[in-house]
Amino acid sequence: MRRVVIGAVFACLLAAGPAAGGAQLASHAPLRFDPNKKISHSTSSNWSGYSAINGRYTSVSANWTQPTASCTSATTYSSFWVGLDGDGSSTVEQTGTSADCSGGAPKYYAWYEMYPKFPTNLSLAIRPGDSISASVTTDGSGRFTLMIRNNTTGQSFTTSARLKSAKLASAEAIAEAPSSSGGVLPLTNFGAASFSATTVNGQAIGSFNPDKIDMVSGSTVKAQTSALSGGSSFSVAWKHS
Repeated sequence: MRRVVIGAVFACLLAAGPAAGGAQLASHAPLRFDPNKKISHSTSSNWSGYSAINGRYTSVSANWTQPTASCTSATTYSSFWVGLDGDGSSTVEQTGTSADCSGGAPKYYAWYEMYPKFPTNLSLAIRPGDSISASVTTDGSGRFTLMIRNNTTGQSFTTSARLKSAKLASAEAIAEAPSSSGGVLPLTNFGAASFSATTVNGQAIGSFNPDKIDMVSGSTVKAQTSALSGGSSFSVAWKHS
């Protein structure tokens, strides 16, 4: 994520323990550059994936296969999502899934977030290997529709939200290390996340010459993004927590 400022309400939620679906609430928000590197749109301490920038974006969608969490005794977190904004702007309108580890056990769940508001975890059942589709669209005047569907089970969730301050400055498909008030959280070993049919403004994301972002902390590569295939498919491989 980015420079995270979490208020008293979120602190209380964290202190209260697990959120819906048994997962601790964690924040998903703007891209955070690796502070130990020169500013480059190819490395981030919390994002890995592709981001279209230098334009105005009103829709983004992608499919992905829900990764499997390989858990140890450590508590770790990972999220996979599509969204508008966040790369060069301070809001993110996004929906996706997570694969966390707690007490040696994996936790899978879906969520949406209109950052800087807090995330909402969903009752939508998510299992490793499930085929997921998600989209975020806006009318360009502050009204958003966020949709996530489990194609394997046929269940879906759609919600409408308003955020007039959204800049619509980027559109992305991302694997992320979520954050808490203390900063970026340890990344779950998710193996690989495979994204396909990634579209922005109704076109393949490759049409926008997007940033290819690797997740890097200091000299440690935490997750690595593949080249685009067919302009809209790619994978993110876990490397380090």
